[in-house]
Amino acid sequence: MESISIEGTAKTPTIKFEHNNGFLEIKGRSIPENSIEFYKPLIDWLEKYSTSPKSDTNVNIQLEYFNTSSSKCILDVFKKLESIHNKGSQIVINWYYEEDDEDMLEAGEDYQAIINIPFKMIQLEEE
Repeated sequence: MESISIEGTAKTPTIKFEHNNGFLEIKGRSIPENSIEFYKPLIDWLEKYSTSPKSDTNVNIQLEYFNTSSSKCILDVFKKLESIHNKGSQIVINWYYEEDDEDMLEAGEDYQAIINIPFKMIQLEEE
């Protein structure tokens, strides 16, 4: 199974989905023109990943900002991960947020309340 690696832009996040070590990362800004189109390959990849997931999967989410349509797509990503988790794979979502970014912390807590996967809220120090 091939990995996905997408360089981030001003409107789209950096994506790293690596099957060989069970590492998934979404990092940066997520305000693509068409969120569904941007996230569809990730959902498709997770569908394939669900057939042979690693025993441990670490998911790093480090977003500066995301729009409403991205939030729905991110929830879809989490729902796929939840179905993999429910089949017995260990999955941890590391939700990173800046020290003074209460909105991003609350967004992570909202996802945590919806999705039945362990979340770790990780505060980043300001540089």
